[in-house]
Amino acid sequence: MSGPAEVKVKIPFGNKYLDAIFSIPEKKPTYGVILTHGAGGDMNFPHLVSLAAYLASHGVLCLRFTCKGLNVVHRTKAFKAVVSDFAVFSGHLQSLQKKQNAVNAFMLISYYVKEYLKLSDDYKLSGVFLAGRSMGSRAAASVIRQLSQGDDDDGFIQGLVCLSYPLHRPKLQSKLRDEDLLLIRCPVLFVSGSADEMCEKQLLEGVVSKMKAPKKIHWIDKANHGMAVKGRTTNDVMEEINAQVFSWLRENVQLQDK
Repeated sequence: MSGPAEVKVKIPFGNKYLDAIFSIPEKKPTYGVILTHGAGGDMNFPHLVSLAAYLASHGVLCLRFTCKGLNVVHRTKAFKAVVSDFAVFSGHLQSLQKKQNAVNAFMLISYYVKEYLKLSDDYKLSGVFLAGRSMGSRAAASVIRQLSQGDDDDGFIQGLVCLSYPLHRPKLQSKLRDEDLLLIRCPVLFVSGSADEMCEKQLLEGVVSKMKAPKKIHWIDKANHGMAVKGRTTNDVMEEINAQVFSWLRENVQLQDK
């Protein structure tokens, strides 16, 4: 049985282009998720591929993208560029699927996502969630904090999914990366390993207790930062993560499980 259809796109970012892939549900979706990788890897990191396929198979339009680099400010700017162009590409996915060979040359002028989606003929999404793994989740949190402080925030961004949020560097628990989290107001889901060397359990629970936003933590028992658990296969762990993410999305919006 084949998985959801995929469409490759290139998203303008400065004088370069970011590689990205849409995972497309069989039925027209009403919500989308934009997700990206951590400091290493790319959009084809197995965890991202698995999550995107799972969500798309359950009716959620997914866009995963690659942005190399260890600078979180650079990663945040890239994420914002993807959010802006998400509308343009999602609004033309049907024609893109018919012209897959020409996708890499398909470049469109950027429009602000919330305005363009109201006019889209292909996919009129009601909202989008931002998601990331490790550094990618830091970038996503920063994007949401920045956009929420603007005058044109109308709630189109529905929430944030943090997979293995890197709350601190290994063995450097005194300096927490919590500044964006404390200013976010939309719902947030954390999926972290209870043995994550970059997110001590007590420290994350302490930060979450201070957050004003609706929030939830799902702990993967004995998982490290890479979500590896002794005695469990990667697929088994990902099944748990995928199910938790979709369940949380469904709790926050009306999604039709196939």
